[in-house]
Amino acid sequence: MSDLDDFVSAEPPWYTGQGDSGRTTFGRHGDVAKTDVRVAAYAECDEANAAVSVAMAVGGLPIGVTSTLASVQNDMFDLIADLSVPLDAPEPATARIRESHLTRLERAVDHFAQEAADLSGFVLPGGTVAAALLYHARAVVRRAERAVWAAVEAHPTAVNPLAARYLNRLSALLFVLARGANVEHGDVRWVPEASARAMAQKENGVDARAATPDVDGDG
Repeated sequence: MSDLDDFVSAEPPWYTGQGDSGRTTFGRHGDVAKTDVRVAAYAECDEANAAVSVAMAVGGLPIGVTSTLASVQNDMFDLIADLSVPLDAPEPATARIRESHLTRLERAVDHFAQEAADLSGFVLPGGTVAAALLYHARAVVRRAERAVWAAVEAHPTAVNPLAARYLNRLSALLFVLARGANVEHGDVRWVPEASARAMAQKENGVDARAATPDVDGDG
């Protein structure tokens, strides 16, 4: 694709075969390999946004959460547009990630953290469908963050580091939203080597329930 605007306004056919050599025209970065770290960062962010959409569509989340995530999805398009245009490009980008994007996410994290369970300690991902999808989206976002940092390291004058910082804050938001989605269901806390201890106790004739992780909300 040549630019985000070109992609959005494109007319069929949706395939051209021009990328069959393993290269693509990536925004205003020009002709690059499809394995280029900038293309990889773009693709990881696209997947992260899709993961958020699945949580919104299937999770049965409260309206306050879905409206926040809808704003996040728009931000992610800002971020993708940002990645498509070098910072030092002569023409301005359609959108850039700015400090204000981070501030809004940080405020959202602080707000939803008040509705979540005790945020100390480590918990196993899962619980309700909503929580499981949000935990998964968080993992995808963390991978996208690493990909963007790799692009920043490789092209420090071209790739906006605020994009990576935004993804870092987004992963924090998805974590507190997942914890909030499990308030009634209860989180299962990580107990180091619990499975190994349970097996050892079973082999020794001890009740394995003694090694079962505690569940928040069950006392």
